[in-house]
Amino acid sequence: MKKDKKELVADILRKNTNGLTIVEIAGILNISRNTAAVALAELKGANLIWIREVGMAKLHYWNVNKKRDDENKK
Repeated sequence: MKKDKKELVADILRKNTNGLTIVEIAGILNISRNTAAVALAELKGANLIWIREVGMAKLHYWNVNKKRDDENKK
């Protein structure tokens, strides 16, 4: 089964722990910047990623603490 763009972006962020910009993600996956931004917005809304601003750039990271956060809420 083919993965959707959101799953592909999630896979990229899991593998790149140093953080990636929207342009870098779009380049790696060969998708438009807008498509990458939409996928990132969905992941952010699900609290699966976090974003760190560095100057004008925004670095996107996989939320490795997601599982621990969910366990702490119980």
